[in-house]
Amino acid sequence: MKKSVFLGTLAIAGAVAGYASAQDGGTLAQVQERGTLNCGVTTGLTGFAAPDANGEWQGFDVGVCRAVAAAVLGDPSAVEFVPTTGQTRFTALASGEIDLLARNTTWTFSRDVDLAFEFVGVNYYDGQGFMVPRELGVSSALELDGATVCIQTGTTTELNLADFFSSNNMSYEPVPIETNAEAQQQYLAGACDVYTTDASGLAATRATFEDPTAHVVLPEIVSKEPLGPLVRHGDNEWGDIVRWTLNALISAEELGVTSANVGEIGSSTENPEIRRLLGTEGELGAMLGLEADWAANAIAAGGNYGELFEGNIGEATPIGLARGLNAQWTDGGLLYSPPFR
Repeated sequence: MKKSVFLGTLAIAGAVAGYASAQDGGTLAQVQERGTLNCGVTTGLTGFAAPDANGEWQGFDVGVCRAVAAAVLGDPSAVEFVPTTGQTRFTALASGEIDLLARNTTWTFSRDVDLAFEFVGVNYYDGQGFMVPRELGVSSALELDGATVCIQTGTTTELNLADFFSSNNMSYEPVPIETNAEAQQQYLAGACDVYTTDASGLAATRATFEDPTAHVVLPEIVSKEPLGPLVRHGDNEWGDIVRWTLNALISAEELGVTSANVGEIGSSTENPEIRRLLGTEGELGAMLGLEADWAANAIAAGGNYGELFEGNIGEATPIGLARGLNAQWTDGGLLYSPPFR
């Protein structure tokens, strides 16, 4: 409880500071003056946010950071990536250390209201799951009574785990860990029978194992985990920019705008929605305080939503995630952007 109050106080202080800075131009002016976007990411989760062999950050969430930098600064490489843990991420955002948090973070009531953050949308619809070694012979989470469970502190998974075991009259022994790397190490060393986190995180973690087939993600999904980027309360203009950048990536996929054709389709198409999106018609960029081609730059940075998904975590990657709920609404999924008009 004390931890929650402490974080809440920090976040409120950050929100007040954010409101004060908004009077002087807000986060947008700060980012433009600085020339870089400070983007909070995870300490390392393959497919979502992790440095490659050359030290360059890559991943699905990284793509959101680069798209925002491209929209605001015209340069997708103008990003300073700030690794954060489940414990430090909210302090980093509230204090102003980062401008944006894109770190597989669940949108919840208390984080939105009590911690005074603004979630700008959902870029991955997820749910909490469980992974166990295949040799345990477990086929259902309902067989985990008495198990030791590795769980990241400062996350929604702690309460979800307690609720699931309590509602099914089972007991467990938590093994607290702070980062995914620590969880992987502890789990593989046998310090816990089970690792629990978002199902996408389990898939990403298992993909890095020497023998992924020796581990099983159990079928139960025990929560709703809508993951998405967030900013501080008190700077609505900045929130609009991040929100509509994400919407631009989602709409681009629906409209058939890709990183390959974004340079020419805006002037060649007769589709007014595409023309407004790409700035060849209307004044949407000016409404955000950005250049007319802000969305085109965001899409060109790493592709539309589908390109980011398939290239980083899709079925053709080691992560192997199907689109599922993250398919476009036209394909039976939940992805749906408000219109650009």
